[in-house]
Amino acid sequence: MAALALTAVLAGCSRAGNTAGQSTHAQDEGAAAEVRLGYFPNVTHAPAIIGVHKDFFTRELGSTKLTAQTFNSGTDEANALLGGSLDIGFIGPGPAINAFTKSGGTIQVVSGAVSGGAELVVKPDITTPAQLKGKTLATPSKGNTQDVALKKWLSTTGLSGQVTVANLDNPQAFDAFRNGDIDGGWLPEPWASQLVLDAGANVLLDEKSRWPDGKFPTTVVVVRTEFRQQHPATVTAVLKAVLAATDWAAANPADARTAVNDGIAELTHDRLSPAVLDRAFSEITLGPDPDSAAYPQLAQDSVTAGVVRTAANLNGFLDLELLNKVLSDQHKPAIDAAGLGGK
Repeated sequence: MAALALTAVLAGCSRAGNTAGQSTHAQDEGAAAEVRLGYFPNVTHAPAIIGVHKDFFTRELGSTKLTAQTFNSGTDEANALLGGSLDIGFIGPGPAINAFTKSGGTIQVVSGAVSGGAELVVKPDITTPAQLKGKTLATPSKGNTQDVALKKWLSTTGLSGQVTVANLDNPQAFDAFRNGDIDGGWLPEPWASQLVLDAGANVLLDEKSRWPDGKFPTTVVVVRTEFRQQHPATVTAVLKAVLAATDWAAANPADARTAVNDGIAELTHDRLSPAVLDRAFSEITLGPDPDSAAYPQLAQDSVTAGVVRTAANLNGFLDLELLNKVLSDQHKPAIDAAGLGGK
């Protein structure tokens, strides 16, 4: 089964190289009757949570019905996009790259959302990488953004094959750490902060330290290419809502944290402590820039991590045309696709 899955990924990489940015354009059908939106109940998906909880999406969408769905795994959300049961999703760059390559370019990134907010947190008696030998670390799902980051780091530190990587939903990782079943994890916010403040973990590595200027993409907005072609006005409305939620959060930081906490509580029936919420928000930056220049490195990281054999061809991975039109209308600077726009 693993061999078949790998063959499918490699075949997808080849198809992407041939078809990305060259798909047949569907006709513009005007505003959609419904848009199906996916996101996670994580602080790293704050613009989506704020957008839903504070009605930014519904105001911009007008008569278009919003159907929101939450996920705990980027793999599951990517499958929903590729299966046609989801139109737009907030997702990590790892699953976004995988979905783009597997499908031959039928999903594309149309905006950034959040950067930063991932750490390797471990038991307090682990203070050096060498002490991880024989230990078990968690990531949210196989091939997701944090999974690739951890496996790449293990490879570059000579620890590949000496550390067990367990793929656990974030709430499961928290419980497993408290129960002593795992020794830590490479986790997004707020889970890294929860392990530190509520379960006594220490930070062995902040992912910011591994990127130029400490900036790396954590959450992006992806759209099914067919939906974007059929309903550009609806995608534009969603992007306007993302920008409005981001601007509102910057102007009202305390209210934004409350809105995110309320949104997470509604979805998970679990409210974050003020300390965890404050720490989690201090680790992230909200904004529409998807950090375009980072994706070739992320694609190569999947190779180094052993997730795929060859780096994905990302030509056409970014479609920032609608985002830049919205930014221009708001007298804000355009965002560069770093040569990945396929045009």
